[in-house]
Amino acid sequence: MSDPTAHHVGITVSDLDRAVEFYAETFDLDVVAEFTVGGDAFAEAVAVDGAAAEFAHLDADGVRVELVAYDPTVDSGGDPELNRQGATHLGLTVDDVEAFYADLADGVETLSPPRTTESGTTVLFVRDPEGNLIEVLDA
Repeated sequence: MSDPTAHHVGITVSDLDRAVEFYAETFDLDVVAEFTVGGDAFAEAVAVDGAAAEFAHLDADGVRVELVAYDPTVDSGGDPELNRQGATHLGLTVDDVEAFYADLADGVETLSPPRTTESGTTVLFVRDPEGNLIEVLDA
């Protein structure tokens, strides 16, 4: 058995262009690949009848963030909550969370202003345009 290594963190979105714009503008991530996948093997692999998807891979300092828009789509049923079993989020570091927060574009939703936890870590949670959660921490 081979030892696994991390390849990417995947986030499913409904509007790929809007999501790419958000991650590129808000977090200054570079798009490193864009492609489409479909066909029977893909549909079987993801267990979605007739599935096809558009992908964008962005570089987060060596971590690949994969944004994917599926056809057919399924409504998410509301914004995810962090305390729900199975909840996921993307964690990204910045040099200064307070400065990052101050520079956020109008309309970027946050769960609260930056907060310093008991452990001494300053954190900020933002939602992307799809409602997905991103935790922003001091580097």
